[in-house]
Amino acid sequence: MTMEEIRALKGTKDIFGDEMRKWLDIEDIIRNLCDDFGFGQIRTPIFEFTKLFKRGVGETTDIVNKEMYSFIDKGENDITLKPESTAAVVRAYLEHAMYADTQPTKLYYISPTFRYEKPQTGRQRQFHQFGIEMFGSDSPSADAEVIAVGHTLLKRLGIKKVELHINSLGGPECRKRYNETLKAYLHSKEERLCDLCKERMDKNPLRVLDCKNEKCQGELTDAPTVLDTLGEECKAHFKKLQELLTAMNISFIVDPSIVRGLDYYTKTVFEFISNDIGAQGTVCGGGRYDKLVEEIGGKPTPAVGFGAGMERLLLVREAENKDAFSEASRDIFIGYRGDEAMLEAFKLVNDLRQSGISAESDHLQRSIKAQMKYANKINAKFSAIIGESELQEQSVQIKNMETGEAVTVPFMQLVDVMKNILAKL
Repeated sequence: MTMEEIRALKGTKDIFGDEMRKWLDIEDIIRNLCDDFGFGQIRTPIFEFTKLFKRGVGETTDIVNKEMYSFIDKGENDITLKPESTAAVVRAYLEHAMYADTQPTKLYYISPTFRYEKPQTGRQRQFHQFGIEMFGSDSPSADAEVIAVGHTLLKRLGIKKVELHINSLGGPECRKRYNETLKAYLHSKEERLCDLCKERMDKNPLRVLDCKNEKCQGELTDAPTVLDTLGEECKAHFKKLQELLTAMNISFIVDPSIVRGLDYYTKTVFEFISNDIGAQGTVCGGGRYDKLVEEIGGKPTPAVGFGAGMERLLLVREAENKDAFSEASRDIFIGYRGDEAMLEAFKLVNDLRQSGISAESDHLQRSIKAQMKYANKINAKFSAIIGESELQEQSVQIKNMETGEAVTVPFMQLVDVMKNILAKL
């Protein structure tokens, strides 16, 4: 067997080292953010019955038609690695009767997701999503709160070059009126549209507006907008959302071109768009999906949420602030000279670790010079070397690796002294 035969599959990657630290940093920010907004974490299985996604995501979407990893398992079940998490969270909401609890139900997830598509900037075939879902409220205040979570996340990550675009797709009656208007318009352009748009224009005309073909986009610049066909209730909902966002000091752009790529959206849709990661600039997007719970088998239940690609959050954060992450470091490195000194070094390292201080020693029996090079490589803030004289005096000299300043400390006081030094830093 060769490495070529067992290498990671195209569109997947290993995450480790400093990159893993960046992931953990963002995940910590997400967990604290969701605690502040009252969202509890949910973890759904990595695969579900295929019919869940066909019903939930939509038969006409690219995800269902082209991108799902579906297969028959040994029990003859048709299952799919989840291409998105909203349908899975809705399934869990129903299966565990969360609707019987005090509403609204507010959930978040950080989950691997799978789509067979061409790998691109910030998107792999196995990628990761952070998302939130709120069930049980049809108020525009729920939409505003979900958007506020996305806005606050980007703020806490130090991402500033992002614009919030919002739109309303209206309810079923609005969509019906708009679909008829849009179909007539699209048929007038039919000869100049791509084959995929021609296929979609009768099945799901709204998806034509989401076409990534530049030629098609050029033909659709004067397309009628869904905002022109909103009923009074949907207009009032969208107006109130804008008032709430304004009151919350969240800037936005009303953008009728925002339609999102999934069939389940109703009324509010939105995207946070960055210009720092190329054409595929949506960092976070979502909206309201009041019909999805019913579509999957539950009672009519209003719901709203969003998804954000973790890989893209990392890309945008680094594009705006390359110093957002600090390199890994240790509080102290304790080296040694000789077997007896090694025993004392590892005893002290263990004592320090038990007290919450990150400490390291040498496992390769290097020379003292090589041990100090290693201390520099792991970014140790302080260092110490134990040899024969240190063992006799039962004390060690702690050296500040940046300033060169040193202080001699008895072995028994090392933990307390390091705590005080680090507290001052």
